[in-house]
Amino acid sequence: MSTAVATLRTNAASVRRLLPGWVWGLVFVALAILYPYILDYMMTSPDDLLDASIQTLGYIIMALGLNIVVGFAGLLDLGYVAFYAIGAFVIGWLGSQQFPDVNGGKGIHILRPSESAFGSALPGIHINFFLVIFIAAAFTAIWGAILGAPTLRLRGDYLAIVTLAFGEIVPRVFENSTSGFLGIGHTDFSNGRQGITPIDKINLPWTNETFKYPLELKPVYFVGLGMVLLVIFFNRRLRDSRMGRAWIAVREDEVAAAAMGVNLVRTKLWAYAIGAALGGFAGVFLGTYNNTVNVDQFEFGFSVFILAMVIVGGMGNIWGVILGAIALSMMNRYGLKQLNSLPDRFGLDFDVTSINFGIFGFFLLVMMVLRPEGLLPSRRRKLELHGEPDEADHVGSESDHALYEVRQA
Repeated sequence: MSTAVATLRTNAASVRRLLPGWVWGLVFVALAILYPYILDYMMTSPDDLLDASIQTLGYIIMALGLNIVVGFAGLLDLGYVAFYAIGAFVIGWLGSQQFPDVNGGKGIHILRPSESAFGSALPGIHINFFLVIFIAAAFTAIWGAILGAPTLRLRGDYLAIVTLAFGEIVPRVFENSTSGFLGIGHTDFSNGRQGITPIDKINLPWTNETFKYPLELKPVYFVGLGMVLLVIFFNRRLRDSRMGRAWIAVREDEVAAAAMGVNLVRTKLWAYAIGAALGGFAGVFLGTYNNTVNVDQFEFGFSVFILAMVIVGGMGNIWGVILGAIALSMMNRYGLKQLNSLPDRFGLDFDVTSINFGIFGFFLLVMMVLRPEGLLPSRRRKLELHGEPDEADHVGSESDHALYEVRQA
């Protein structure tokens, strides 16, 4: 058995060496583009699976953002849901009728239809989706830096507590901002527990026609896919940049990185800011797709869910994180439903979905015991956990090489 596995791994490595990385990238993009049409051909009712896939695209963006903080920089963030919440509320503010008195009740419209279905002026602020995603990314990046500032001197449990607190504070602030923000003013920023709904649909900047989802899911899927491809390109370029090498150096040995001239304050703040920006980026997409922004969507368990995607997929590896996001998202959507029949077989009466976090926790525990490096780990991470002595020395040399590259840059 072990010989067969070793042979399979050798053959797979040979195939990878025969084809350059960009070829595999093109294959991935082609399959992703053809995916909804393949579903139409193979399934009579593909909408449910396509809906789950659209949600998964948003989770992939957030997982890649958290991977910058956890995987690249080696920091910890248990309150990542806060940035999802901030991004979602930005689209709630800039893409709904939440502020009906703006501009004398006539509203503000930027690359959006200015009239309702009845021909009257549409109140509120309505800015095109493709502008809001970048506005939200910039806004959440600022809050990411604000979170990162008090955590620069913290490590371990203390860092976990601070980030966890931030993730709990932000949704509660939004929940109670019905009469001004933090008690200042009288504007309703969140509509309390009811949330903001409806949210503007996506429309292309050069047309007033909006995507009619949930009836038409393909256009939304392609928008989400385009956002994912943009984030993947951004992550790859960032990982190989001077800042990316500095993150890796800090993750491997913070003291050595500081001794080699890495500015720890700036490096960590950039990690938190950029990771937060991608969280807000995804928050806008999921906010408009779900057609509502509600504080009930931003619970602590969601932060753990995204963190589990990064850990299960393989921290620090872009493709591993994508695999982890897809696996856990589909497991959450379909896997738990398949387990609903198990309690009846043992004479028990409860819903399996009520203990979904316990199931994910058990799955994460099993992963940490059997495969701590993740499903698709980076080469450095795999050698750290399973390398022979000479391989461990090689890992150290890679860390030293990263420090050298930062110093030379």
